[in-house]
Amino acid sequence: MRYRWVLVLFLLSSVPLGGIAISRWDDMRSKHSWGAIPENWECLGLPTTDTIIDLYMALKPYRENALVDALNEVSDPRHPRYGMHLSREQVADIVAPHPDTVQLVHSWLEHHRITSSSVSVTNGGSFLTVTGVTVSQANDLLGASYRLYTHTKTNETIVRTLGYSLPVVLHGHVQTVAPTTFFSSPLTQWQTPRKRSDVATVGPGNRRITTVVTPAFLRWLYSTFAYVPSAMDRNVVGVAGFLGEYPNPVDLISYMRKYRPDGIDATYTVTLVNGGGYNPNTPGEEANADLQLTEDIPCWLVALLNQQNVPQTITASYGNYEKFYPIDYAYEVCHLFAQLGARGVSVIFASGDHGVGGGDCKTNDGTVRFTPFFPATCPFVTAVGGTTSFDPEVGASLSGGGFSEYFRRPKYQQQAVSTFLDNLGQQYSGLYNPPGRGIPDIAAQAMTIPIFHKGQEEVVKGTSCSTPIMAGIISLLNDHRLSQGKHPLGFLNPWLYGGGLKGFNDIMSGSNPGCNTDGFSAIVGWDPVTGLGTPDFERLMYILDLGSSNPPE
Repeated sequence: MRYRWVLVLFLLSSVPLGGIAISRWDDMRSKHSWGAIPENWECLGLPTTDTIIDLYMALKPYRENALVDALNEVSDPRHPRYGMHLSREQVADIVAPHPDTVQLVHSWLEHHRITSSSVSVTNGGSFLTVTGVTVSQANDLLGASYRLYTHTKTNETIVRTLGYSLPVVLHGHVQTVAPTTFFSSPLTQWQTPRKRSDVATVGPGNRRITTVVTPAFLRWLYSTFAYVPSAMDRNVVGVAGFLGEYPNPVDLISYMRKYRPDGIDATYTVTLVNGGGYNPNTPGEEANADLQLTEDIPCWLVALLNQQNVPQTITASYGNYEKFYPIDYAYEVCHLFAQLGARGVSVIFASGDHGVGGGDCKTNDGTVRFTPFFPATCPFVTAVGGTTSFDPEVGASLSGGGFSEYFRRPKYQQQAVSTFLDNLGQQYSGLYNPPGRGIPDIAAQAMTIPIFHKGQEEVVKGTSCSTPIMAGIISLLNDHRLSQGKHPLGFLNPWLYGGGLKGFNDIMSGSNPGCNTDGFSAIVGWDPVTGLGTPDFERLMYILDLGSSNPPE
């Protein structure tokens, strides 16, 4: 028996290396799958086997925590490296995968007869694009079952799979692959300003008077009225546009003529990213709102990160329920935002327009769970909620807020969020994730906002409005700093929850109902309706100038 046991060991250790290489590609483990077809989608059946798709693969960095460590250092005013933002090359070096990762992935692709000429590498080797892949090849490569799916409300058709796998040996090397299980519809996933019909009041003589939040009102409310920008040659605001939403220069002129005649010569430039288009003759409300107020996220971010110079402030009024994003996909997108932050960019996202969640918020097993918005839940962006009224401002009922199911609460908001949770007690226990990252971070006016669309003035509402308003104020702070020869603010949150805290007006009333509940309530301090509050530009400028957290009242 002893002899036979030794013989078995000898035979196993003598299997040729080539045999191991083949078997390791066949040893697959699920990367992500849905238990059912996602909401609002229907399967149309199989695409033809020669249908071509491009695959995008995000590789894990060799130094797992190096990016977040560097981001925290350059974003925390208490750290010696505060403001020493990284260059494109430095960030690419930090996120680069280990050479063994690159070699392993290329060997896997070659095993499936995908030639090196079909593979391009960007962002320090961390992002691979594989072009010209047939659906049949993709199914074999990913253990997938690609089908055609149509959206029941938009009739959009896409090629996706309900699940995909990777060889076990690649799970520690590949973060995510797309397109696979991300089903969010381009025509429905983004935050669109919603038209209001309830803004008219009756004045003297039964005349109807429409009360709107004009730029002059905002400049008074947030104390920017006296500031004159002086670093316009260096300070840039980037407005993210997706899904065929185009701004229109004529609408911009109409807006400026009515509300800011001193800025009638305002213009914008369009940079096409990842095969994007631009047709100002088909403007979208979202794009016009973003400008007048100041297929794929990873591809857009990678293309942006590949630029030598990036805007100091980026505003995006887009998002969807976090639960619709595969978790590995969400992690990758979030870490791409961290890369922008490390380069000195303030990334600002809308927190959503459905309070704590839209509809009945039931999960697949029938339980109710609040549904926060992503990318707002990413801890490396600044999430903006909404307010209304004034003297005092109150939280707008539509203001998206809550706690991430994917991302843990970051250190910078630990104290502020813990205080809110202590006051909340057991209310809504089981409906949200207490240890999760809390949103929003800050807020601004979100109701009765005028815009011009296709030559006509409209009044809209939503965090799609409050987000570019806030981006405009952050851009003014960057202008002030750049004019003094200082660095831009970059990733805002460590400063907001620290020294910048007293530069915000605490909003202490209002709530954000949803999921058939009353939602959370705005209280003293941070809350998941308005975050830390709304900005006071002069106080924020004072804090930045003197490094003081005690500005004059």
